[in-house]
Amino acid sequence: MKDVVAMRRYLHQHPELGLSEFHTSDYVAGKLEALGYEVTRGLAKTGIVATLRNGNSDRSIGIRADFDALPITEETGLDYASLNPGRMHACGHDGHTAMLLGAAAILAERRNFDGTVHLIFQPAEENFGGARLMIEDGLFERFPCDAVFGLHNDPGTAFGHFGFREGPVMASVDECKITVIGRGGHGAEPQSASDPIVAGASIIMALQTIASRNIHPLDPVVVTVGGFHAGAASNVIPERAEMVLTIRCFDDGVRDQLENRIRAIAEGQAASYGMRVELDYERGYPATVNHGPETDYVRALAKRFAGEDKVFDMPRPIMGSEDFAYMLQERPGTYFFLGTKRTDDDPPLHHPRYDFNDDILPIGTTFWVELVESRLGSE
Repeated sequence: MKDVVAMRRYLHQHPELGLSEFHTSDYVAGKLEALGYEVTRGLAKTGIVATLRNGNSDRSIGIRADFDALPITEETGLDYASLNPGRMHACGHDGHTAMLLGAAAILAERRNFDGTVHLIFQPAEENFGGARLMIEDGLFERFPCDAVFGLHNDPGTAFGHFGFREGPVMASVDECKITVIGRGGHGAEPQSASDPIVAGASIIMALQTIASRNIHPLDPVVVTVGGFHAGAASNVIPERAEMVLTIRCFDDGVRDQLENRIRAIAEGQAASYGMRVELDYERGYPATVNHGPETDYVRALAKRFAGEDKVFDMPRPIMGSEDFAYMLQERPGTYFFLGTKRTDDDPPLHHPRYDFNDDILPIGTTFWVELVESRLGSE
């Protein structure tokens, strides 16, 4: 597994942002071609599908790893820290890719399966929805998959433990920018102006009632105002105030309800102050919804692989989002978590001191091999 560690650390040193992973794509494709895979490039610009066939079965499986980085300045001080300023693999996508490359090598050597394996190396998970773009480029038409699988490392879960959940496992994510349009003026004469800061503050407070008074108590939702920008001087009332929101839930009907209430509250509150608003509401990734049979299958495999004491059912879904959701809308499959925890003080994902735990690489690599060989085993 030394090669897998070396690949992970090389990828970590050369992080690239979504849809700009040109060097990463070249590196991954070169490794796969050397192993004898049929490599197809260019899906979603930098995405790769590596195909390996063996035997006579028409069964197929897809396994996905993401390989984009984040716009974060690394603060780990590691010998193999990022060489690209302002870019960092702070979510472990370098580890995901290395594990799948390691599995690719073992599968090519052993060929202990009957069917077709499609290894999907996906760009732009963090921002542009690379999964959706690959699908739009014909991913599943060109590379049919009976089922598709993905995992994410979790530094908050005990090392080597597998977490599963049937149904919704990660939330949808939408964003909204609300601009309150008032009338500027002198801070000493507010009666002659229409203050968008006051109206904006009222909107922010009213938005807090959506979860508590509009949505069913058993439907988890998040409406967070992550930014509020207005004015620059204490004695000047600005013309505009802007706020940005993230909105998350697990149900499409609730998703529509959230948008309707946000629009109504923003427009109504602004009107009560004699102002108006402009809304830019963007739908992002849908909820990630795992399929029952595939989740049961991988959970049972994980229990045989790691032991029942290292497999758990997640008590609740996660409010974070994941564009693997698009793949699960197109094909049955499941998305699960693999614990990488070292200590209680481990930096979380997306932190400038986050450090992927290389000790998990053999486990993740071997589990992918086990999944392929089990799923495509001789009938």
